[in-house]
Amino acid sequence: MVLIANPIYDSVFKYMMEDERVAKIMLSALLQKEIIKLEMRPHEYTGVTQRKISMMRIDFAATIRNDDGSEQLILIELQKTWLVTETLRFRQYLGSQYICKKNIPDEDVNPNGYGLPIVSIYILGHKLGDLQEPVVYVRRRYLDYNSKPIETGVPDPFIESLTHDSIIIQIPYLNGKVRNRLERLLQVFDQSYCLKSNEHVMEIDESGMELEEKLVVDRLIRAFVAPEVRRDMEVEDEILSEIESRDTTIMMKNRVIEQKDRTIEQKEKELSQKDDMIINMIRLFKKQGMTDEEIAKELDISIEKLLRLSKVNL
Repeated sequence: MVLIANPIYDSVFKYMMEDERVAKIMLSALLQKEIIKLEMRPHEYTGVTQRKISMMRIDFAATIRNDDGSEQLILIELQKTWLVTETLRFRQYLGSQYICKKNIPDEDVNPNGYGLPIVSIYILGHKLGDLQEPVVYVRRRYLDYNSKPIETGVPDPFIESLTHDSIIIQIPYLNGKVRNRLERLLQVFDQSYCLKSNEHVMEIDESGMELEEKLVVDRLIRAFVAPEVRRDMEVEDEILSEIESRDTTIMMKNRVIEQKDRTIEQKEKELSQKDDMIINMIRLFKKQGMTDEEIAKELDISIEKLLRLSKVNL
């Protein structure tokens, strides 16, 4: 058994993926394709702040080998979040990749100006709706009107530059699953291996691991002993605590507002019922020939209120 830093933390995940060998291992397993060349692009690290949810974003330019032996340059957009977040954040970042000029190869190799094909990978520290698979692949297909697969002329660079495949990892559903090479690699994210006394640290059994898995684990062992990484994890915990405290305060305020709204609604309902009763009494007294002044005195209401109720309802 060995102790490793928990890569659910942004600082640890960043440290892990900055190692080119480890990044190649993880991404090739996710893509199910050999990565010949990998380049990390300058990335945007949102991190955790008092107003934003933690989100790590890293882009890679990867040359992959396809099943037919051909090589292809693609953009891998990797996003990780450990808190539930709205999809708008992901869509905004994805949109920025589509319009980024860096993702359009030079004219000498790309005369038609097509953008690089994009594969988006989402590593989620939370569960989606009813999907219970730890890894979900969303892949496009070229179909004709009758939903039959189109074989000739695919993949088309125009379509590839405007649509993309996605891979979603639900960390909570890893939970001890090691059914294939990918899940064996992803077990470093399995939060059931966290030490009960310290969520920064995970205990992994490295016996029987293959070379690639050991390389990933070794990188996380080094992260565990790196002082700057450990400090960053503590900072993430502090800021997350502030976020949770803020959200709890907002939730309590919302409950108070909801209770006030219910109280106001109940009072309005009671007033409406009282007015209905008064209207019925006015109608009855008018049938008996009583004047407005006599009715107002009998019901102990102002003549103005009587006239208002009479005008609207009688």
